[in-house]
Amino acid sequence: MPSGGRLKDYELSLMERFEELLALAKRARSRGLDPELFPEPGVAYDMADLVEGMVGPSGVAERIRELAPGMGKDRLALRIAEEIASGALGPLGGPEARAEQAIRTALAILTEGVTAAPVQGISCVRVREDRDGSSHLAIYYAGPIRSAGGTDQALTVVIADVVRKLLGLGRYVATEAEARRFVEEIRLYEKEVARFQYSVPDATIVKAVMNLPVEVNGVPTEPVEVSFFRDLPRVETNRLRGGALLVLNDGIIGRAKKVLKVVEELGLEGWDWLGELASSSSSEGEKILDEVIAGRPVFSLPDRPGGFRLRYGRSRNTGLAAVGVHPALMVLLKGFLAVGTQLKLEVPGKGGIAVPVDGLEPPVVKLKDGSVVRVEDVGQARALAKDVDKVLFLGDLLVSYGDFLYNNKELLPSGYVEEWWAQEVLKAIEEGFGGDLARA
Repeated sequence: MPSGGRLKDYELSLMERFEELLALAKRARSRGLDPELFPEPGVAYDMADLVEGMVGPSGVAERIRELAPGMGKDRLALRIAEEIASGALGPLGGPEARAEQAIRTALAILTEGVTAAPVQGISCVRVREDRDGSSHLAIYYAGPIRSAGGTDQALTVVIADVVRKLLGLGRYVATEAEARRFVEEIRLYEKEVARFQYSVPDATIVKAVMNLPVEVNGVPTEPVEVSFFRDLPRVETNRLRGGALLVLNDGIIGRAKKVLKVVEELGLEGWDWLGELASSSSSEGEKILDEVIAGRPVFSLPDRPGGFRLRYGRSRNTGLAAVGVHPALMVLLKGFLAVGTQLKLEVPGKGGIAVPVDGLEPPVVKLKDGSVVRVEDVGQARALAKDVDKVLFLGDLLVSYGDFLYNNKELLPSGYVEEWWAQEVLKAIEEGFGGDLARA
């Protein structure tokens, strides 16, 4: 990889070559031998170009470039949405048009303009009138919203809440029937279509819908109809609304803790109830087995002796959603735990990729002759593999602090590891010998 000034030259050479090939493609298309007289793909040089080219509005790219250096992605999306809704970026029509533009553009920023969600995942945004004469905002989601990911899906609702306040719209007030309709749809979707990422209790679904300040609705996506809560006045279809179900179940509820963290960082009010959802929708303990795919090995149940010991830290090959295990364990588990295998974890996130780290506490096994051995390396593991009767301890699982921070999860107690021992030694030297290592 080029470095320093050579890196700049390398980037310039790539751009020059790209421009040459683009010019060649334009000349070829101009001959009229193709359906279009020009290359269809637009050229975007950064995220701002991607957002403007995908959903607009015109001129938003320059504003994104102005704000981006001093803002995180979430705050940038909110700020742009506010400016669109308030008309600061130019006249874009009435409240409904401004709301839809603001939400689509915000989602494009959240997804960095690389998914179909801002265009295809949101069918439309409507301002709907209530019986008391007030109006509320409704977002109609479609299936491709899945590509945005749970957190970004939920943040569209959060940003929509800010937008509706700027537009002077009231809160959405769900009825009991509308909340129960979501329960019926989610259960039917799980039975007839596919499982969700998170298993959510019925009461939590009802609580979430009843607290939403913006209506989460959707277009029909599956040829399956509900049986009980049919023909509701504000739900136009009796079929399953896959996009809306994803946003509610895997976004607002499933990622409630992470969304709450973003809401608090942005200083938004009215979303404290997400904390209650986060605690009620957690899949602690053996409930994690409900989501195990048949035929996949379960290495350990949560909080069971002999399972993985949590080790905080990072190696050169670990990081966000990449966890370390001792390489000897990979041999002892007969290759089921290979490099790059995706593990489903209890904490801190949904899962992680396994990579070998030989500096961790190694596994302990019981051999067929009754002896107990601490397996120090891959060579020893291979030599003992055929004689192993039982794995007594899986060893350390190396997880970075950043994983807990990113997922907004509380840090769990650590085992007694080398880092603790080192701190106790330093404390003893300081207290007993005045910090003089030579005397100690």
